[in-house]
Amino acid sequence: MPTDVQTAGAAAAREPRADIADALAASIFGGEYASGEMIPREIDLCTRFGVSRSTVRSALQKLVNAGLVTRISGQGTRVRELAAWHLLDPQVSDWMARYARPNPQLQREVFAFRVAVEPFVTGLAATYATAADLLAIESAHAGMLAALEAPDLCWQGMSHDDYDVAFHEAVFAASHNLIWAQISHVLKPAIAMIVARSNHSAGELDDSMARHARVLEAIRLRQPEEAVEAARAVLERTGRDLGMEELVRHPRVIGLPQASP
Repeated sequence: MPTDVQTAGAAAAREPRADIADALAASIFGGEYASGEMIPREIDLCTRFGVSRSTVRSALQKLVNAGLVTRISGQGTRVRELAAWHLLDPQVSDWMARYARPNPQLQREVFAFRVAVEPFVTGLAATYATAADLLAIESAHAGMLAALEAPDLCWQGMSHDDYDVAFHEAVFAASHNLIWAQISHVLKPAIAMIVARSNHSAGELDDSMARHARVLEAIRLRQPEEAVEAARAVLERTGRDLGMEELVRHPRVIGLPQASP
């Protein structure tokens, strides 16, 4: 029969979690297990969390489906490279928002994506935005301004960064293209990380706010070309704050190919 000390020790060694996949994702995104490394064996995870082997296998399968890990027969479970992660999967995006430590590669990829598509999408918004779309963009912009006046940079329960993300999300929605709108939803946590880092590294935000105001005005006046340039100006400022100016100077833009001379 186990002694009281042994029982207490076994209980202390366990880490009960409502969602084992969530806990393992936190370890992966937090850098405890890097790409190419093996995560603990099934039997060790059973002991750690105090669950059955079938429960552990079910959790690992969630990570496999998300592209985070691969199961290797006779060896165990290995963390896959970043390029294999299903970053557009809402579950992965949620894990990234909650657990990811600053990842320079990921931040560059997300910002490069924004540089490539946001000017184009903003031009669409200036063409197709409805009164309701414009109200959403205006409300987010007003929230950004109001939050800046508060000591804690919050207004009506949302931070300045929250309103900033909402502004860009509303612009994507105003394109009235289902795919662009959905992409903005699933990338929202990743974009939020970029917004937070750029805003917090900026000495002051007046210049950024003025650039956002130009985006709003171009959309309100239905000026697609001006909206494209205004969006580029916002990204230029963000690139400067992030130290990624070269991604703005040499963007991979979306547009029609140039006709041959």
